[in-house]
Amino acid sequence: MAKGKYHSPRRLDAAAATRAAILDSARDLYIQRGYVNVTVAQIASAAGVAPQTVYASTGGKAEILRELLIPAIHDPSAARTLVAVARCDDPREVVDLAARGTRLAHEAHWTMLEALVPECRTEPIAAAVLEAGNAEYAAALAAIAARLTDLKALRPELSGDTAADVLWFYVGQDAWFSLVSHRKWTFDDAERWLASEAKRALLACPSR
Repeated sequence: MAKGKYHSPRRLDAAAATRAAILDSARDLYIQRGYVNVTVAQIASAAGVAPQTVYASTGGKAEILRELLIPAIHDPSAARTLVAVARCDDPREVVDLAARGTRLAHEAHWTMLEALVPECRTEPIAAAVLEAGNAEYAAALAAIAARLTDLKALRPELSGDTAADVLWFYVGQDAWFSLVSHRKWTFDDAERWLASEAKRALLACPSR
């Protein structure tokens, strides 16, 4: 009789708890001290494990940074926003939904995004995750621009591709970083202004 591998639920639970503790500790340290100033030894100490356990469970610093970014990059707000946009027949509300959805996706992970996104540019592994996330972001905004095209709501000089670029300008990640992080606007104020200005730039009839 062939022997199969034995999987202990208790052991799996312990491994998952260890991994979560490492990721939580790394996130806190990265935010407090900056990614470049944190070592694997410090992460291990904060998580109460040996450095070898960090490598075995989550990989090195860059792999941990990637794992921390993935939930923010793939926040479910994007999918919910696209569903709502597909059902909406009011162009002004479509733009409002784009502003609200991108706001919620950023706000839910803001402390981590604000601290770690700039660090990604120095780490190829994390930068690849961010680049893939930006591609998904751009695709979602292109779908919203296509909905505005279907509704025949765009200014006559705008193509669908240009409309997607305009949406990127007003509700892409840089817009939230510029207003909320750099200029210290509230998310409420930023959402309201970005949605209003995006409607002016995109729609043939921007006012209600």
